[in-house]
Amino acid sequence: MTTPQVQWRPKWLVRQDSGFVARVTAALCLLIAVPTSVANSNSTYEGVASCAGSTCHGRAEGNGAVVRQDEIATWQEPSSPSGAHSRAFAVLAGKRGQQIATSLGLGKATQAPACLGCHATYVPSTQRGARFRTDDGVGCESCHGPSGEWLAAHYARPATHASNVAKGLTPLENPQARANVCLDCHYGSTKTGQFVTHSMMAAGHPRVSFELDLFSALQQHHDIDGDYTARKRAPNAVRFWAVGQAEAVKRATSLFAKPKFGAEGAFPQLYFYDCHSCHRTITDAQQRKLTFETNPGRPIPFGNPPFNDENIIMLSAVAGALVPGQADSFKSASRDFHRAMGQSGSDARLAAQELSRRAGALSNALSQRAYADADAFRVIEIVSSKATSDRFTDYAGSVQAVMAIDTLLNALVKEGRVSVGAAAGIRSNINRAYASVAEPNAYRPAEFRSALKSASGAIGRLR
Repeated sequence: MTTPQVQWRPKWLVRQDSGFVARVTAALCLLIAVPTSVANSNSTYEGVASCAGSTCHGRAEGNGAVVRQDEIATWQEPSSPSGAHSRAFAVLAGKRGQQIATSLGLGKATQAPACLGCHATYVPSTQRGARFRTDDGVGCESCHGPSGEWLAAHYARPATHASNVAKGLTPLENPQARANVCLDCHYGSTKTGQFVTHSMMAAGHPRVSFELDLFSALQQHHDIDGDYTARKRAPNAVRFWAVGQAEAVKRATSLFAKPKFGAEGAFPQLYFYDCHSCHRTITDAQQRKLTFETNPGRPIPFGNPPFNDENIIMLSAVAGALVPGQADSFKSASRDFHRAMGQSGSDARLAAQELSRRAGALSNALSQRAYADADAFRVIEIVSSKATSDRFTDYAGSVQAVMAIDTLLNALVKEGRVSVGAAAGIRSNINRAYASVAEPNAYRPAEFRSALKSASGAIGRLR
């Protein structure tokens, strides 16, 4: 099995589908300015079996000369997050999957388009090659694109990465392209079966969460060696994390702005809102127990459910650190969006469109900018500084914050800016922050903020 290059991540990243990882990867896991490819949209999907030859990606050991060639084994790994995509279809046949489908009147979950859009490579029968199987789950082509035009040519001269992309291969080295492929299932899209509704969650679907660089590490099945760098350039963890946050905000607000997705009958589509503001213990005792704290970034009427703004909080921080010229306009658009929530549906949709536009502009800037050695330190400092810590009042936002600190510390280790030993010394505080968000019903915001402050302070002293 291929593992991420850096081995010191906390144990929760490698446990078998339990606890925090199960919730983070539960969704089993292009609105960008540049096209992902120029391939014919009717290109065929040839199926996982077409990639699985022993001279291709089906070796038992990763000892290929150009690529590892054990990618299928990594994708099929039964006990780690790297195999989650291959297990995505199978979970539909389990007790939980069928309970959800039955509650929603969908029939068999393994045949329901509302489920298959994310739990399989779900394409029309006219685009399925001879070896294509829906029950493969989320197969190679869900992420890498339909292979009908490039499969036979992509491994031989004179093929290049650029020529493969031109034939339909998705350029996943582009953080915007990768983020949007992931977000289709790990947040939602307008495509068939790729939107998790509040009804689905009420029926038992896990909460959906997303962080591009972390999820990329969990799914990595390639080595970033000289050959990879020559063909695709070396990836930058800060770039991927930052662009992932921007694309997540852009996706969420663009979907919310569409009445078909932003509403469910007479009700707002509650999938977009913070779960904990409504899901709380109901009591008539004299001493109330609030499940939220007043948040200065959300000028909404008291008692209104807030939009789940975990990625908005992170993007505000990264804009201040890396694109300061756009930071104030984004923060203003964010406040206007929250304020519009207390006015009317049409006002909220218009404000969502503007916030989506601002997020898209930040995504472009973050994708194109050059990254310096100190960027990770700067982002860590601003994420955890007093200016933003009072916004970590909700479970979802705190989950994003600790994933951010962990991701960025990992980037510093990979860049040689922080030693593995020094990072290990900070691990206890990061693990303490993780423990504060390990169970949604036991979320402890004060303890979380204390742990995050300690971890970020220790990282800052290494600068």
